[in-house]
Amino acid sequence: MKTMRKGSFGAPSFMYDVTLVDDDGKEVTEPDEPGYIVVRLDRWRAMGLFTEYIGNPEKMAGVFIGDYYYTGDRGSIDKDGYWWFVGRSDDVIKSSDYRVGPFEVESALVEHPSVMEAAVVGSPDPNRYQLVKACVILAEGYAPSPALALELFQHTIDVLAKFKIPRIIEFVEELPKTISGKIRRVELRETEEKKKEDAAVSPNEYFYHQFPELSSRKK
Repeated sequence: MKTMRKGSFGAPSFMYDVTLVDDDGKEVTEPDEPGYIVVRLDRWRAMGLFTEYIGNPEKMAGVFIGDYYYTGDRGSIDKDGYWWFVGRSDDVIKSSDYRVGPFEVESALVEHPSVMEAAVVGSPDPNRYQLVKACVILAEGYAPSPALALELFQHTIDVLAKFKIPRIIEFVEELPKTISGKIRRVELRETEEKKKEDAAVSPNEYFYHQFPELSSRKK
């Protein structure tokens, strides 16, 4: 049995034949390479796996592909066999040639003492397709300001790979959530798309390129 490792969700149960596949449906073999979390079906079918979405063949075709069942989550496996959550497949941000899971960026942001909660989504961009945008609720005692935005940009530069660094930070009062308390990223994405269509900028929204201090650091 593996010991716990902070941040990892462990390893799959022996009852399920779980692996990762890339965008082409090929199994991921390199450590730390993100992929879609799938259940293999060609060796055996796990008893706990449902049979079908009744009356919804389109949904079936979207999750049962080839010899795999796609769970809808993305993850990675490190060299020691520990699994790491990247994010829901629908939530993954496509920026240039990279895929960015919001979970890691959010985790980096909430490490900063000023951040009580964060939600990360893709913001439409004509050059990179999407930019990584962070919506941030501040902890008590902190107020939105250019100086604090700069501090958060600098913090993420120190802890994230350069392609994962937020390019937009917006300080917000609240985040849309479901009854169970989960962030409704789909609503955040729709709001962001509407803002881009209207060329609107929120009062407490800051952009990476506004800070020349960052030009000598990761880009």
